[in-house]
Amino acid sequence: MRHILYSQDVSIEEINTIFASATKLEYEKDDSMKGKIMASLFYEPSTRTRFSFESAMLRLGGSVITTENAREFSSAAKGETLEDSIAVVNYYADLIVMRHYEMGASERASKVSSVPIINAGDGPGQHPTQALLDLYTIQRELGHIDNITIAMVGDLKNGRTARSLAYLLGKYTGITIVFVSPQELGISPDIKSYLEKHNVAYSEVEDLESALPDVDVVYQTRIQKERFESEESYLKHKGRYVITLKQVALLKPTAIIMHPLPRVDEIAPEVDGSPHAAYFKQAKYGVLVRMALLKFVFE
Repeated sequence: MRHILYSQDVSIEEINTIFASATKLEYEKDDSMKGKIMASLFYEPSTRTRFSFESAMLRLGGSVITTENAREFSSAAKGETLEDSIAVVNYYADLIVMRHYEMGASERASKVSSVPIINAGDGPGQHPTQALLDLYTIQRELGHIDNITIAMVGDLKNGRTARSLAYLLGKYTGITIVFVSPQELGISPDIKSYLEKHNVAYSEVEDLESALPDVDVVYQTRIQKERFESEESYLKHKGRYVITLKQVALLKPTAIIMHPLPRVDEIAPEVDGSPHAAYFKQAKYGVLVRMALLKFVFE
């Protein structure tokens, strides 16, 4: 049985397999999940990830049982432990896709589950399937992953998507990462240590515009209000990094702008029509990658 809990647990060979399958699934009908049930168990609000997984399962001929806010509308509200919830739900489904507000929750779930667990985001921890679709977007839009420079922008301390993507990029060669954030929201030491171990060049800056001319990818993220302890702390950083057409003009012609979404005010709507904008394509690619991932887990 294969769980998908952390980005770094997926090998390059497995990534290549998943990506090849995703590309094939864009054009070929597949009903290999017929007869299987996926439980989407979400303790935090989600639109894209939940719908993407559910769409993926349905497109593969499978069925879905779901809860949108299990933190409030499940037995968790009565005090049931996560472990007890999983011990029950794994009898209702062949696979559990779980989002949780606590870091490490998916690993806890995997220890008591008799069916595969896919981590769909655990607090400020990781979001490995987002990282896979982000990586696939880079491959589809640029034609390669090796030898790129990427700017990761925003709340990197609490941003699980940036953390997860950094772990995946560490598997490739010629990668340079520019972390753009306020000092107090900088990328965590564990990511830096991982990148150093894997010979990935990185730098940290606070000025966005200085980084833009040299990058192939801008990975923009929002300042996450829900991760701050106070409104005052959030407002201190809100609106710090905003991409408008002024910033777009600094990019190389082939550079792309990505965002895991939802956006608040980090990318102006006027940028949506730019050939650099790839963030809505990410949603399309996400369904394909998650279809491929569901097949991979059951192979």
